[in-house]
Amino acid sequence: MRTLSYQFQHSSTKYYLGESLSQLGNYADPSRAVLVLDENVEKHHGHKLPGWRKLVIPDGEENKNQEILEQIINGLIELEADRKTMLIGIGGGVISDLTGYAASIYMRGMPVGFVPSTLLAQVDASIGGKNGINHGKHKNMLGTIRQPEFILFDYSLPLTMPAEEWHNGFAEIIKYACILEDSLFTYLEENRDKAMQRDVSVLEYLVERSVELKTKVVLEDEFENGSRRWLNFGHTLGHAVEKLEKIAHGKAVAIGMVAAAKISEKLSGLPVEQTNRLIRLINDYQLPVTLAFNKEEVFNIFKLDKKREKDVIHFVLLEKIGTALTKAVPITELKQLLEEL
Repeated sequence: MRTLSYQFQHSSTKYYLGESLSQLGNYADPSRAVLVLDENVEKHHGHKLPGWRKLVIPDGEENKNQEILEQIINGLIELEADRKTMLIGIGGGVISDLTGYAASIYMRGMPVGFVPSTLLAQVDASIGGKNGINHGKHKNMLGTIRQPEFILFDYSLPLTMPAEEWHNGFAEIIKYACILEDSLFTYLEENRDKAMQRDVSVLEYLVERSVELKTKVVLEDEFENGSRRWLNFGHTLGHAVEKLEKIAHGKAVAIGMVAAAKISEKLSGLPVEQTNRLIRLINDYQLPVTLAFNKEEVFNIFKLDKKREKDVIHFVLLEKIGTALTKAVPITELKQLLEEL
């Protein structure tokens, strides 16, 4: 087990890399904490947490909404939780989003910790302090940026995921490679078979490298005024497709990355062969590269994206694999580019 400590603008966070869920009591007092779990986590891992107070909520992105948030708040009131009680989310990205948001607003703020149980949550959703809920057709429309006190990474938890969910987690890892580190892209190409076979050493490397890369960006730009926007590569279109087509986040981001790469060919000079290399890698990790969708409906969602300012969207492009840039693209131009995809 390895411990890393990071100092953000308003708080510090500890990462416990390679720790076991059963050791959670070493980092939080069960008598002064409340766990938030979804039904699947409770079913498969609840027995590892005897004596903890738990709030169990439904699984699925469709439950990342105001109604379930209120269930958590009501549960905290019933348990007489106070401002010093720690709320700990154990599960995938939906759990970290809901838990982090609830902790930020309950009694104007209570401490929070995460134990991400999926590959996607370990490499992305639990890191960086961005938590929130969906509103209508708009993903993460309501939320906060507030860092957890700790994140516990148990590498055995993602190994029990269904195959489709396992593949889903690689989209965000591919994103980091695209925007930050071409050597990670090469590693993903060279270790595809081991990754698909859930080799623990490959999993450990990919999680820890992803954690390091994302955290470095967040430390430089915690409140998303500059380089942190790069982390949205593939997400502007991806979020819209995800909501409309009700597909998994990783699949939607994979489709969004291919679209963003093709737009990058026109706006930032990304070589076509680099787009093709990205398409091959996404295919290798059994994620989709295209999807038939209503472009007008997609545009109506992404024109209200959080990265919009007046008549432009700060769109994330690639110069080459491993190097990203953000460009203020007029919404009318983006609509035309979308039509040409």
